[in-house]
Amino acid sequence: MLLEEFNWKREVLQSNEPVLVDFWAPWCPPCRSMNPVVQSLARDFKVCKVNVDKNPELAARYGVSSIPVFLVFKQGKIVAQHLGITAEATLREQLAE
Repeated sequence: MLLEEFNWKREVLQSNEPVLVDFWAPWCPPCRSMNPVVQSLARDFKVCKVNVDKNPELAARYGVSSIPVFLVFKQGKIVAQHLGITAEATLREQLAE
């Protein structure tokens, strides 16, 4: 699911299930290399993507200055964050906890 400011609160902060938020951009090679991992996780978990070029205010709000950045939210709070290429097993474990 692509996120923007208008649906951020409903989809992430008010979600009853864990959410993986992927801050990315289409021109970013590491972001593209993580896409299969993100798609795999989306089969089992709620995953939302934020294009930093289209949503700079969301990126700034969460201190995203490099991409990709992965934030794991539970009950509206960040419980884990990762910068750069991250193992699927690591993200999967944090979402399942």
